[in-house]
Amino acid sequence: MQEPDYKRITPAELKERLDRGEELVLLDVREPWEFALARIEGAKLAPMAEIMDLLPEFDPGAETVVICHHGTRSAYVTRVLDRSGFVSVYNLEGGLDAYSFVDGSVERY
Repeated sequence: MQEPDYKRITPAELKERLDRGEELVLLDVREPWEFALARIEGAKLAPMAEIMDLLPEFDPGAETVVICHHGTRSAYVTRVLDRSGFVSVYNLEGGLDAYSFVDGSVERY
């Protein structure tokens, strides 16, 4: 199986880093209705369809974790950000659904 052409972070790694208080930009690329159902505290909503218009609002030098429901949309956006000059961008493996297993404060839907 071929390795993806983008960086990844596991739900457990992300939870540990957030618990340590690390400064990470959490970029949630789901739709507003999904964001209203469940999200990681501090995440910024930037729906995938609007990502190119919203890029100027984000710091390409900041460590960024891209989040969606299962990890497919975020993998796409992670590649877009990589190609747009973002230096440290990660896809959350398994998305918010997988993250909900390591952080009980995040609802599954």
